[in-house]
Amino acid sequence: MSWFKSSKRDAGATPSRGARQRPSGGATSRGRAGASNVRSVVYSSSPLLASKTPPWRSKFLVAIVGASFCVLLGRAVYVQVIDQAFFLRQGEIRYARNIELPASRGRILDRNGQILASSIPAPSLWAIPKDLDTDPAERAKLAKLLGMTPKELENRLDDNPNFVWLRRQVDDQVAKDVLALDIKGVHQVREYKRKYPEGESATHVVGFTDVEDKGQEGMELAHQKDLSGRNGTRRVIKDRLGRVVEDIGDSVAPVDGKDLDLSIDSKVQFFAYQRIRDAVAENKAKAGSVVVLDAQSGEVLALANFPSYTPADRRNLSGAQLRNRALTDTFEPGSTVKPFIAAWALETKRVTPNTIIHTAPGKISMGGFVISDSHAHGDLTVSEVIQKSSNIGAMRMGLMFQPREMWELYTQAGFDQKPQLSFPGAVTGRLRPYKTWRPIEQATMSYGYGLSASLFQIAHAYTVFAHDGEFIPVTLTKVANEPAAATADANAASAAMGQGPRVNGIRVISPETAATIRKMLNLVTGPGGTAPKAQAMGYSVGGKSGTAYKQEGKGYAVKKYRSWFVGMAPIDHPRIIVAVMVDEPSNGKWYGGDVAAPVFSDLVSQTLRTLGVQPDLDVKTQIITKNIPAEEESF
Repeated sequence: MSWFKSSKRDAGATPSRGARQRPSGGATSRGRAGASNVRSVVYSSSPLLASKTPPWRSKFLVAIVGASFCVLLGRAVYVQVIDQAFFLRQGEIRYARNIELPASRGRILDRNGQILASSIPAPSLWAIPKDLDTDPAERAKLAKLLGMTPKELENRLDDNPNFVWLRRQVDDQVAKDVLALDIKGVHQVREYKRKYPEGESATHVVGFTDVEDKGQEGMELAHQKDLSGRNGTRRVIKDRLGRVVEDIGDSVAPVDGKDLDLSIDSKVQFFAYQRIRDAVAENKAKAGSVVVLDAQSGEVLALANFPSYTPADRRNLSGAQLRNRALTDTFEPGSTVKPFIAAWALETKRVTPNTIIHTAPGKISMGGFVISDSHAHGDLTVSEVIQKSSNIGAMRMGLMFQPREMWELYTQAGFDQKPQLSFPGAVTGRLRPYKTWRPIEQATMSYGYGLSASLFQIAHAYTVFAHDGEFIPVTLTKVANEPAAATADANAASAAMGQGPRVNGIRVISPETAATIRKMLNLVTGPGGTAPKAQAMGYSVGGKSGTAYKQEGKGYAVKKYRSWFVGMAPIDHPRIIVAVMVDEPSNGKWYGGDVAAPVFSDLVSQTLRTLGVQPDLDVKTQIITKNIPAEEESF
């Protein structure tokens, strides 16, 4: 007890100023003093430790711990019972994948079953950039096999650390060589690649697809829904390297696309392309187009343009190559509309084939303009107006009509009407409302100026003459071989003459008038006509040549022409209609009878032989009259 008091007294004593300022003694003194201080603390009697803790504190802590366990329990119930579907989905996302099973795109076939477009399996290469473990030499080898520079490969790998396409739809050998490098992170998947056996000859009809196998042009685009089919799915578990570990759930099988049967005859199409290509080169022209129609069924047998392109290699593709000129380019049809004017004049009994039309002196002033022929013809019959392509003769017949009559005649023949084809890009052309026509405009429209149409529209319009006065629908898909009961007899007669199935159209003129016009068109290709070079060995033909200055701005170019010829064969029972256009011939010839008619001649002979149509003329007689001079055409 005395020790405790002494300790308290010592602890409470205040040292003197001198004691605080005097340096401490040796180590022994410091150690003794420290030990004395430690022994002087009594923890049991400390005022802080002796105070009582309030009961609410412990209760509060217990409540917090209990509430925490309740929250954890509630969360567990929510995750595992109430909303387990969401968390199952989130977990499944980490390991489960839907693999798309691509459907095979449908084939595009010609009328005889020849393949124009088909899909074949092709490997595609992809990579996980963050997994690539290569040295510069290996990357250089990889870039070379992929057809890239090392810099291009590096840029591609920098796009996404988890997935990049290296090259899609490569050749099998390229894929084998890449995989042979055994580079970690480089993988292969099988896709479908589109092949086009007919190449550039049929590409403006068939079109092409992109790397995703979606149609971009032509029939590939027009029939995308039917051709593409429906992809399937496969549910799998994948590891981090993208390898399939296990299938889960049921797979949905893909539904392949439907095949598309076109009306195109691949042999006719190939020859048409070759012939227009040669004509463009021979005449040093800018471009050219050809349309071949079945005059009885309305099927398009060929539609070719030059310049063209190879659908499998579309690098540096220009708009001039891509454009389907036969359907998208419009121009003033010129002399090809004169037979329609003559037909309506005959149909309404205003003239007969032998009615005399005064065309002298070869020039007429009207409304401040001069309408002229290539040279003075004097008096011509209606048949001779067509044979010699007289502008004045056509104008005099056209002015016999009310403007509404001519407008209805042209619209019934398809002018100013968009072709009803399941094909993208077909244009309407231009024909102004008849109420706005001035007399000079009606006069010029009588011989083909003041309106515009595509080559396809002109070929389609000539079905009126080839199909006994009916304007028939046209199609790029094959017409069913089974005829309807109402037309069975007509189809049987057509088959006996080597013709295809016959369809019905809209009546524009009578069959008698159509037959009369065909005879006039036959005169165009004979002595005294503007296109004797259109004659085809073994077959009678008829048609109309056309030549026009090209429009440039608000006027016409002085030395730029567009030349064309449209006609049919055999002339008494036409099986085909052929239209040819050559744009800007510049090799000394520009008349349609000189530039386009020879192409027509070759196409008629080749096509009718391909279709099995028997010749209707003696070849020996034709050889004698083949090289007769042509009448200079008015334009």
